[in-house]
Amino acid sequence: MTAELAERVRAAVAAVTDPELRRPLGELDMVRGVDVHGSTADVGIALTIVGCPAADRIERDVRDAAASVAGIDAVDVRVGVMSPDERKALTEKLRGGRAKREMPFGPDSLTRVIAVTSGKGGVGKSTVTANLAVALAARGLRVGLVDADVHGFSIPGLLGLVDADGLPPAPTKLDDLILPPIAYGVKVISIGMFLRRPGEDAAGAVAWRGPMLHRTVQQFLTDVFFGDLDVLLLDMPPGTGDVAISVGQLLPHADVLVVTTPQAAAADVAVRSGLVARQTGQRPIGVIENMAAMTLPDGTVLDLFGAGGGQEVARALSSEGDDVPLLASVPLSTALRTGGDDGRPVVIARPDDPAARAIDAAAAALAVRPRGLAGKPLRLGV
Repeated sequence: MTAELAERVRAAVAAVTDPELRRPLGELDMVRGVDVHGSTADVGIALTIVGCPAADRIERDVRDAAASVAGIDAVDVRVGVMSPDERKALTEKLRGGRAKREMPFGPDSLTRVIAVTSGKGGVGKSTVTANLAVALAARGLRVGLVDADVHGFSIPGLLGLVDADGLPPAPTKLDDLILPPIAYGVKVISIGMFLRRPGEDAAGAVAWRGPMLHRTVQQFLTDVFFGDLDVLLLDMPPGTGDVAISVGQLLPHADVLVVTTPQAAAADVAVRSGLVARQTGQRPIGVIENMAAMTLPDGTVLDLFGAGGGQEVARALSSEGDDVPLLASVPLSTALRTGGDDGRPVVIARPDDPAARAIDAAAAALAVRPRGLAGKPLRLGV
C-alpha cells in the first residue's frame, strides 16, 4: 500500500509544470526520490540552477500536488540542484537534438513568424504589437515575442515585465540556453533585459551598428528557448535599416504586418517598409491603422491624424502583389495609452474599449490563418 501511495504521489508531482520551461517536472527529469512514511510524503526535486527565480513557486506547487493525493496529510520537500551533466542533458532535450545556435524558425518550422513593421517611429507599433501578442495568447495560441527594436526597446514595460524601479528582469540562463520571461501567456525577450548594471537604477542605452545588431537578433532567435510556438511576433524598429535587413536574411519566409497612422506622411513611409520586406522574400499580410478617429462622449468624431492612411497603405501594397487587407483601424484611446504605461495591455485590462476590440479583431483574423505545410517536408517515419 505504501509503495502504491508513493507512486501516486510521484505521478502527481511529475505532472507539475515548470513555470519557465512550461513542461512537466517529470518530463524534465526534475523529480528525485519520493517516499511515504505513514501519511507523510517525502519528495525530492532538483532545480535547474542555483537561485532559480521560480524556485518558490515550484516548491509550493510540488507541495500542493503531493498533498492533493488521498492518504497524504503532510509533505516534506527536499530541494536540490541539477549537476552540470544533468543540465547538459536537459538542454539537449530542450533543443530537440538540434545543434547549438541552429535556427529553430527556419523554413521547415510550423511556427508562423510575423514581423511587425512601420515606416516611421511614433505610430504606436510597439503598443500594437504587445497587445496583439496578448490577444493571440488569450485565444489559446502559444505566442513568443522578440523585441527587435534594439535601440528603442519598450516591450518589457508595455507588458509589465519590470521591477519597482521600472527595469526589466534578467532572464534565467540554463547553461547556453536563455529562458524568456512570460507575461500574459506570452514568452518575451528584449535587449533591455540584459542592460542593467549593478548599482544603477536605469537600463543602459544601446549605441550599436550593423554587425552587433545582426548578432543580437540572431541570438534572440537561436539561443532563447521559446519551445513550440504557434506564432512568433517580432517588434521591428521603424524604417528599413540594419535590423530589417538582418531579419530579412535570417527569416526570409516571415510574414509582415505594417502599422501606420491615418495621416498621409506616415502612410507614404509605411508602404516602403512593406516593399523592402517583399524584396527579401517576406510577405506583407496586412495593415493596422493606429491612432484613427475616436468618438467623443458627445458623439462627435475626432480625426486628429486625418483619415484614410491605413486603407491607402493596403491599396499600395496590394497593387504590388498579393492582396494585403486593412486588418484593423485602432482609434485613439486613453485606455490604450494608460495600459501601456501601467504594463496592463488594454485587450486584457479594458477588453470593451474600442481600441481593444479593434486589436482583438486583427488577432482573430491572424489566428485563423496559420502557416501552411506547403513546401515543407513532413519527415514521416523519421
